[in-house]
Amino acid sequence: MPRTARGEERTPVRASTVVLAGVGATAAVVVGALAQAGGDSSPIGGAALSASVPAEYRDLIQEAGRTCPEVSPNLLAALLKQESGFNPKASSPVGAQGIAQFMPSTWASHGIDANNDGKRDVWDPEDAIPSSAKYLCTIAEDVKDVPGNKRNNMLAAYNAGSGAVKKYNGVPPYKETQHYVQTISAAADSNPGGGTTTDQAATAINAAEEEIGTPYSWGGGNANGASSGICCSPSGKTGVGIIGFDCSGLTLYAYAKAGITLPRTAAQQYAASEPVQPGQMRPGDLVFYGNSAASIHHVGIYVGNGYILNAPRPGTEVRYDPMDTMSDLYAVARPTQNTNKEI
Repeated sequence: MPRTARGEERTPVRASTVVLAGVGATAAVVVGALAQAGGDSSPIGGAALSASVPAEYRDLIQEAGRTCPEVSPNLLAALLKQESGFNPKASSPVGAQGIAQFMPSTWASHGIDANNDGKRDVWDPEDAIPSSAKYLCTIAEDVKDVPGNKRNNMLAAYNAGSGAVKKYNGVPPYKETQHYVQTISAAADSNPGGGTTTDQAATAINAAEEEIGTPYSWGGGNANGASSGICCSPSGKTGVGIIGFDCSGLTLYAYAKAGITLPRTAAQQYAASEPVQPGQMRPGDLVFYGNSAASIHHVGIYVGNGYILNAPRPGTEVRYDPMDTMSDLYAVARPTQNTNKEI
């Protein structure tokens, strides 16, 4: 998409951008930096990559789409389709280059040698696709404090520049940018499976992240936040007088912030969610532990790269843990839009 010059506030890197809403900087840094590889090779929203994504780029998009919680493979695929129609030789009249349509100045500051061949090549999808995901994460952080819809602001910033979004306190009044935001959002949120959308998953992760350091409390936590717990855990620990969360109280609260009602216990939450195959895991999915569906005793929120956010046990606090923190990992499941059903 050609860009029109509007001075400094309209110096975007490329013609289109896709970013997930509002996960905080701590989560973005932790998830992006952790070395453990997760199985999140498809988008959060429950839909596989569109059949329109060329086969030669699917693995690249799946891998780059887990760079940070604000980016998913669906978002990245929508970006590339909007930018170049997946054409690695695309060149716009204003100088944008390659499959991700980087402007030369932005490539100079944000392009990476993702395939480690010794050069940063804007025309090479193996460099350009991961670079586009990395830049989306940068944009997400840059406009995180602007009022309004986080993802819309990020998308607008990618298209019109962060300066314009900050100046107008949201999506600027440019028809091109407004159309861009609407088009990319619709494509990225395609969710025929009925699972959590990208916005909802990010909101849930963000809500849980904000509770890092909150004490564990047996029976603690509800849709409104941390609360005093009850007595007693299987090991005899009481939550009475401790304001905090147990494992399922944390997930219930996090998804309540995203507009999804989960049942109270971990086992009930599993029964109310849709199972996810190992290779289809996404940030925001729930990770369950136990020897059977009936004996599930713990749940955490998958954040990517083999890590979960969870309230582990009495005497601890809400924190990140490796997904294999317990030996009896039972299943991964995705909350649905209709989780307040009878169990």
